[in-house]
Amino acid sequence: MKNKLSIIIPIFNEKNNILVLTKKIIFNLKKIKYEIIYVDDNSFDHSKKVLSELKRRYQFFKPILRKKKRDLTQSCFEGIEKAKYENILVMDGDLQHDPKYIEKFIDKFNLSSSDIIVGSRNFFYKDNKGLNFVRTYASVLLIFFINILLGKKTSDPLSGFFLFKKKLFIGSKKKFFGKGYKILADIIYNNKKVRVSDVKINFKK
Repeated sequence: MKNKLSIIIPIFNEKNNILVLTKKIIFNLKKIKYEIIYVDDNSFDHSKKVLSELKRRYQFFKPILRKKKRDLTQSCFEGIEKAKYENILVMDGDLQHDPKYIEKFIDKFNLSSSDIIVGSRNFFYKDNKGLNFVRTYASVLLIFFINILLGKKTSDPLSGFFLFKKKLFIGSKKKFFGKGYKILADIIYNNKKVRVSDVKINFKK
């Protein structure tokens, strides 16, 4: 991949995290040309004010302010459609996804023949504080059934942290379910020949 990346971050009421996450991305991406597209899903906590201030400060900062019905997947879709680079990274805006992994994703992308790199959550890592006990086992169980029913392509088809080529989205968008929270599964299982690789991540609180 060329070292150009569009980072799509859907958010809702994340005013306390936007600046922190942006600084972490800047710190971890020193060799890559990128744009950051926060897609605000009609927040009411002054997130829009923070986004406007950062837009004035950084040329690579390109927020989208949605006023439609709230939906995380549609927020991602809108961000991807407006991204100017072919390489797309999707991540959460609540600091659970650590930007330190982004360069690892890119390295894996460059060294493999994969179409998608998935940040696969290490659910049972001793210091993993991202999910409580109930959510951890619910996610593991759901992933188990998805892999049985649809075929295993990744150890975490429900991840919200992944890197892929924009053409996978453009070519299959009409087939997508397009609602809810799991855009990755839409992309993977609507592209039959897609090649997927995992990078293990620790999910933050």
